[in-house]
This record gives sequence, C-alpha cells and structure tokens, in this order.
Amino acid sequence: MSWNNELRKEIVDLVKRSGEGHIPSSFSIVDIIDVLYGHILNLTPETTESSKRDYFVLSKGHGCAGLFVVLEKYGYITKQDLEYYSTSKGILGGHPDCTKVPSVEASTGSLGHGMLTALGVALGLKIKAMPNKVFCLVGDGECHEGTIWEGANVAANMNLGNFCVIVDWNQSAAQLMPKDDLTGKWRAFGWDVHEIDGHSTNELKSKLKKIRHSSGDVPQAVIAHTVKGKGVSFIEGHGRWHHRVPSEDEMIAIRAELEA
Repeated sequence: MSWNNELRKEIVDLVKRSGEGHIPSSFSIVDIIDVLYGHILNLTPETTESSKRDYFVLSKGHGCAGLFVVLEKYGYITKQDLEYYSTSKGILGGHPDCTKVPSVEASTGSLGHGMLTALGVALGLKIKAMPNKVFCLVGDGECHEGTIWEGANVAANMNLGNFCVIVDWNQSAAQLMPKDDLTGKWRAFGWDVHEIDGHSTNELKSKLKKIRHSSGDVPQAVIAHTVKGKGVSFIEGHGRWHHRVPSEDEMIAIRAELEA
C-alpha cells in the first residue's frame, strides 16, 4: 500500500468529521508536500523558529488538509490536533493560520497572496545574504490571478535564485480556461522551468533535490502535473466533489479504493 494513500485516508477522515471539504485539492498536493517535509526542507519540529530554516508557503490554502496530515506525520502537530480540525477546540481551520500552526509561515486562502508573501521572504533573505531556501506551492487556477505574474516579474528582476514555486497543475482552471501553457508563461517571465509528475515520489525527490538555490541566480518554477482527487476514481477530476463531504456509503467506497 502506498504510504501516501495512508495520508489520503487521513484527509478523508478529517473532512468527514469536520464537514469541511476540498478533498480533491488536498489529494492533488499531498504527495508534493510529503516529499518537501520528508526529504527537501531544512526544517524540523524543533527548528520552526530557527533563522537557518527553509521556508514553505502553501499559497492554495484551501488544500490545507493535505498540509495538516503531513505536519502530523513528521511531528509538527499531534493526532489530537487533527481530531479537532475545524472545531473551536483546535488550532487547525479550513485555511492555514500562521499564528497557531507550527511551520505555517503565512495565513493563506486568498489566492495569489501566499506567493507574494513567500517572494518577500526570499527577497529579505537575499538582502541579508542568508542561504535559506523558499518554496511556495500554488494552484493552476491561482495562476490566473494577476498578482502571481506581478510577483513572477519581480522575482526574476530581483534575481531571486533562492525562490522556487511549485505549480499544482491539476487542470482545475481548464474548466473555464482550457487553453493554457503554464510552462511557457513561467519561462517567458525569466524563470527556469521544470516539468514533473507531481504524484511520483521518486521524481519529486530527484528534481527538488537538484533545484539550485543561490543568491543572484534566477528563480525556479516546477510544473507538477497532478490529478485533482488523485487516488479515488469517482473523485478524480472536477465537478461536485470540489467541496463535497462524503456520505457513509461513499466513505466505505473511498477507503476501499485507497486500500486496494
């Protein structure tokens, strides 16, 4: 059984208990976040306030269930924190809150804002001549926000080689904007661009470990080809599952597919 499917089962349990949706968006990014925290970031539960830490910002904040199950896996939060997800007793809500959740660097949800926060962090680190790396995960629909491209322009002009944006290209935006070339767009703004299978642990580890981060270099964009709702056939794609909470019968079917 894929260990990432274990994370997907936890995501579904969170959503079912809380009534807070976004299973498909969380499923499309959980493999990426798992690799970042497990293999890439210079960050541990003990160093979330260290000046030497690497930074990660989940700009598409509505997929935060995918982030939260990874944070619990690596010891940043507890099982009880997950159980209290989206309740008045807990620290975890429908979007990440940097005032409550360890390692969350920005409270995100308004699309396009998290990327600019991460850009500001990268610029500040460059000014201070610090070697920290900054990663930001954005959605393909989010890439229709003008602030994303304003930020892309600034990052290239400021030579923010310490900055890497990962795009979750799960084709969500294709519902309204079917003609898109995200690779060409990022490259046109002066970024180094890499394409990858966003559900392949080996590809993610290999590519993200090779991303060069250096002051004065060009920023990096990783276009991750993903599937919205990856892992459960009747959730994959678009439509009513975007914010749907499963019924009891659907929970049985979901778990059966994830355990197959």
